[in-house]
Amino acid sequence: MTASDRQAHWQDIYTNKAEDQVSWFQADPAVSLELIGAAGASKASAIVDVGGGASRLVDMLAGLGYDNLTVLDISEAALAMARTRMGDKAEAVDWMVADVTTWEPTAKFDVWHDRAAFHFLTEEPERAAYVARLKRALRPGGTAVIGSFSPEGPEKCSGLPVRRYDAASLGAVLGPAFKLMETRNHEHRTPWGSVQNFQFSSFVFDRLD
Repeated sequence: MTASDRQAHWQDIYTNKAEDQVSWFQADPAVSLELIGAAGASKASAIVDVGGGASRLVDMLAGLGYDNLTVLDISEAALAMARTRMGDKAEAVDWMVADVTTWEPTAKFDVWHDRAAFHFLTEEPERAAYVARLKRALRPGGTAVIGSFSPEGPEKCSGLPVRRYDAASLGAVLGPAFKLMETRNHEHRTPWGSVQNFQFSSFVFDRLD
């Protein structure tokens, strides 16, 4: 899928569906919050939520006092949904419309969070482009928290194929610059009651390889 096709797909999804009408909706992103906290993030840490879309993670982080937040997503409609929901508090967040595989980071982050964006990159050049941006954007010693479908998870989402990972296979894609710190299995319950198996893994950016 080309970048333009990917953008059109997600723009259509968020233009025509409410935030709680998609399978990945979470009212409480508890695992993400716990892993960001376990990464040692302070309230001033620079945190980017990659593929954040209309996720409520940014609301929760802002409510906890984190004040250096960026949300990046390919869909302008998704970000507009989140901004509208947050009201005046949205002004304190940096909202970026971009495809992570072509994005050119201009800042450094302490925490890179991605729940269910990376697993849509099914082609090796896309994954390589993602990892290149991750290395460019994350400070040495920073943490990447990446959630994806586990090997027991669905093979498709939103009509698109995905790649499923465990901590070892995800680490192999990220490369030796990333040291695994923690991994968790998580059963996500969709708004209509079905269960999807996820894994969340935290990696410290140890060095440039």
